[in-house]
Amino acid sequence: MTFPSRALGILGGGQLAQMLALAALPLGVRVVVLEPDPQAPARLCAEHIQAPYTDPAGLNRLATCDAVTLEFENVPVEALAALEGRVPVRPGGDLLARSKHRAREKEALRAAGARTAPFVPIEYGADLEGALERVGGRGLLKTSELGYDGKGQARVSGEAELREAWETLGRVPCVLEGLIPFEREVSLGVARSAAGEVAFGPLVENTHRAGILRTSVYPSAAPEGTEAQARAVARAVAGAWGLEGLLTLEFFQLPGGELLVNEVAPRVHNSGHLTQDGGGVSQFEAQVRAVLGLGLADWAPLHPTAMVNVIGTGDGREPDWAAIDALPGTRRHLYHKAPRPGRKLGHVNLVAPDVGTLRDRLTRLEALIP
Repeated sequence: MTFPSRALGILGGGQLAQMLALAALPLGVRVVVLEPDPQAPARLCAEHIQAPYTDPAGLNRLATCDAVTLEFENVPVEALAALEGRVPVRPGGDLLARSKHRAREKEALRAAGARTAPFVPIEYGADLEGALERVGGRGLLKTSELGYDGKGQARVSGEAELREAWETLGRVPCVLEGLIPFEREVSLGVARSAAGEVAFGPLVENTHRAGILRTSVYPSAAPEGTEAQARAVARAVAGAWGLEGLLTLEFFQLPGGELLVNEVAPRVHNSGHLTQDGGGVSQFEAQVRAVLGLGLADWAPLHPTAMVNVIGTGDGREPDWAAIDALPGTRRHLYHKAPRPGRKLGHVNLVAPDVGTLRDRLTRLEALIP
């Protein structure tokens, strides 16, 4: 019997590309990444083309693959345009252009029927006049492009604060979002093939620290019916946007149970890392399958599972690895990145036989990770 061999190109070579490559290998898929960083984590398990994302030779190499996908959304749209018509790019340039710009993203979400927090695009200084009042008097000013893990944003509660924040952010295009009194943050992934086949990931509950994801837990403590609501929104957005690949939606769950979409990522997401363990298909395998048309099914851990991020600290403290390894159900995933404050260096997944045990062990695990 001859097993088919496929090649998948990835724009970006960070830890997400690393984990995509590791999920692709058992499927008979070789991975090629285009990434300018010489120390790209994915270089350890994939062919690494060290060049700018718009490098013609690098793009020519990706064009020889069966399909190309994204590791993160801060890839120049010009790179996708250069590949158009030569190789399937999933998701495509239109979806990338929409999801990498926060104001356009929110407008497209509303057009697809999803609810968001109130927002006002800020392109020029004149747009600041009355903007805070329009979003409820308090808000979060975010750069429209770039910025993640708490970067490129400022909380504001007055006209003077808003103007000062816009100056501090460099007077670049921004979006002002109203602050929402939510009960919890949850996320859910949706994968869609070129043939229109759709599958969903688990509903995961997330907590943040200093603007960076700290923990993700499955199953979430959200009210009954929340996952069905999240799936309906995700299906609508995936269809309206013509998704081919995988998309992750982050939600605010309001006190009454309603979901507002906070942000969208056209790729696997930090909150879905817990799907690597606990049994079942991971989000990484789901993206590979969706992009290459290998057949889809819903993916979720078969047991209660949690994740804790490992973030670089300013004082050089490290997790207590010996105690972590001794805690039942833990599994580390390190990214081989040089430590620096605020940088994601890895994560630890935790699997338990029941929710009560998971919560207890998660408290112990968090105490072992600065």
